[in-house]
Amino acid sequence: PRMTGGLKGLLLLSLCLVVWTVPIDRNQDPPHEERAEENADTGLYYDRYLREVIEVLETDPHFREKLQTANTDDIKNGRLSKELDLVGHHVRTRLDELKRQEVSRLRMLLKAKLDSTNMDHISLLKQFEHLDPHNQNTFEAKDLELLIVTATKDLENYDAERHEEFKRYEMLKEHERREYLKSLDQEKRENEEKRIEELKEKHRQHPKVNAPGSVDQLREVWKETDGLDPQEFNPKTFFNLHDTNGDSVLDEQELEALFTKELEKVYDPKNEEDDMMEMEEERLRMREHVIQNVDLNRDRLVSLEEFLKSMEKKEFNNPKEWETLDDTKPVYTEEELQRFEAELRDREVELGRRAEKLRQEQELLKERSKALEAQKREYQQATTTHTETKCAEFTGTDHSLPQRLSSLESLTGHCMPRRT
Repeated sequence: PRMTGGLKGLLLLSLCLVVWTVPIDRNQDPPHEERAEENADTGLYYDRYLREVIEVLETDPHFREKLQTANTDDIKNGRLSKELDLVGHHVRTRLDELKRQEVSRLRMLLKAKLDSTNMDHISLLKQFEHLDPHNQNTFEAKDLELLIVTATKDLENYDAERHEEFKRYEMLKEHERREYLKSLDQEKRENEEKRIEELKEKHRQHPKVNAPGSVDQLREVWKETDGLDPQEFNPKTFFNLHDTNGDSVLDEQELEALFTKELEKVYDPKNEEDDMMEMEEERLRMREHVIQNVDLNRDRLVSLEEFLKSMEKKEFNNPKEWETLDDTKPVYTEEELQRFEAELRDREVELGRRAEKLRQEQELLKERSKALEAQKREYQQATTTHTETKCAEFTGTDHSLPQRLSSLESLTGHCMPRRT
């Protein structure tokens, strides 16, 4: 998931809140594209709580006014949270309710862990940094500060986590390839290795990829995507065309959309040799390249001023040739792969141990079930035998009982007066 523009979307992007300094008419319905983008998930486990807090704060005129005049540092370091004391009572009441709901949700998440540990729920809640666990009923300035600071830190680490995820994916792919080759005889292994090399070579035979953010790359988008004459390329018009939500900045999603044409030169989902996970890693690398060279204030957004300044650089007109993942070194070393494979082996051993334990428990349950079933049959048989014995004893103690009953019935018949 990627964060996008708009007042709320920008906070979710990096909590730098540049857009909150731009007046927005909240009496008008936002465009359909903006509404859709504001629903994009940040990827944070407290995403819903973060969004709802922002929505409530947006309704307070005083807090909104402070946001419009605050600078990036004041917002990112949480100093703006002091203004929470001045918001309306109804806003504070709603924030209190949101915090209680979040604490309740976290308690449910921790219930299983709490059942298996002696720690109390307050100690466990301390693991979550986006709220104050000591005060579980009201939303205070400290809660807003923790929420902003934590989300800022988490989002700054988001790209690094995506790179690490991709590295593990690549190592797993290589591990499975090696294990598969080991399972083949020499002739089949040689044929398979040859086939793999042919696929790699076929993948490398793609058109030249323009450096992201260069004049050639932007002109190609201008021509192929926008359908305009490349000789009439206008940077300001280009910026406005691709600022799809009209918030005066290019956010991460809008930037990554610019690279689609370049990525299509290298990756096709129909081709066996093209890996779509690698395409997404390539897209991330391209966006990071643009952010590093264009985003001057490091708010993870590109303003029109930054965009125009980037075109004054030498790299814009004469960029270095872009190296795709095929041209660069592997994202992992052989030592990292060996450690990864050792982790896999340890995990397999642990899973095997757990599987064996579960198998033994299953066998034990089967034996107990059989024993209970046998006891049930013995009990039913004993009950039936006991009943039959008692009936036999009862009828056997007085053999004259049937005759006595017959005599009693006869006597009763004689004694009853007849109806006339």
